[in-house]
Amino acid sequence: MVARSRFGIVAGVLLTLVLALGTVGTVGAQQVGPGGMMGGGYGGMMGGWGPGGMMGGWGWGLPAPRQSISIDQAKQRVESYLGFIGDPNLQVDEVMEFESNFYAIVKEKDTGKGAMELLVNKVTGSVFPEFGPNMMWNTKYGHMGGMMGGWWGRAPGDQPQVSAEQAKSIAQQWLDAYQPGSTTEEPDVFYGYYTLHTMKDGKITGMLSVNAYTGQVWYHSWHGAFIQMVDED
Repeated sequence: MVARSRFGIVAGVLLTLVLALGTVGTVGAQQVGPGGMMGGGYGGMMGGWGPGGMMGGWGWGLPAPRQSISIDQAKQRVESYLGFIGDPNLQVDEVMEFESNFYAIVKEKDTGKGAMELLVNKVTGSVFPEFGPNMMWNTKYGHMGGMMGGWWGRAPGDQPQVSAEQAKSIAQQWLDAYQPGSTTEEPDVFYGYYTLHTMKDGKITGMLSVNAYTGQVWYHSWHGAFIQMVDED
C-alpha cells in the first residue's frame, strides 16, 4: 500500500510537470521565434530520452562538444531506436544535421504519414522524442496522445480543421511576420499537426509546425543552424 501511494505521488508530480511544460509551449507558441521563450529551453530539462533510460545520456553539465558523431551514425542510432520500439511499420524518412543536434522524421510504411520526430545527441548518440509539437500535438504517437487522447485542446472525435495547403499558408504568414524573406517547403503530415522546413535564399534555415486543429504555430528554435540532410525518398 505504501509503495502504491508513493507511485501515485510520483506519477502525479510528473503529470503536473508535463502539463506545465505543455501549457508554456502551447500558449506561447504563436508568438515565439528563434531565441524566444522556447529557444532551446527544453533541451536541458527534457533532453535524453531513449533506449538508455529516461534521461538516456543527454546529461546536464555535459562538456562542450569536441567531436560529433556522423550523420550516418545518427541514422544508425535512429534505426536502432526503432528496433527498440519494435514496430515493423515504422521507418526512417530523413535525417538532418543541425548545429545543436541531429533530427529525424519517422514515417509509417503503410500510410506514408509522419509518425514521430526524433532528436539525436551529437556527442553521446542518445536518441529521444523531439519536444514541442511531437510530444504535445501528436495524437497517435506523442506522450500526451498516450495519456490524454492527444492534444488536450480538442474534443474527442474532433477532425483536423487545417489542411496541408492551409498549414503552408499559415506558416508563410508567420514567417512574413517573424522572419521576413523566408519561405516554406511542402509540409510533412503528422497525426495532429504538420511540420515544414523554413527556407531563405534557397537554403534550409530551420523548421516550424502548425497544429491541424487550431492553426497554432510552433517554431523549432532548439536546433541551431542547419548543416546537412540525408533524405530516404
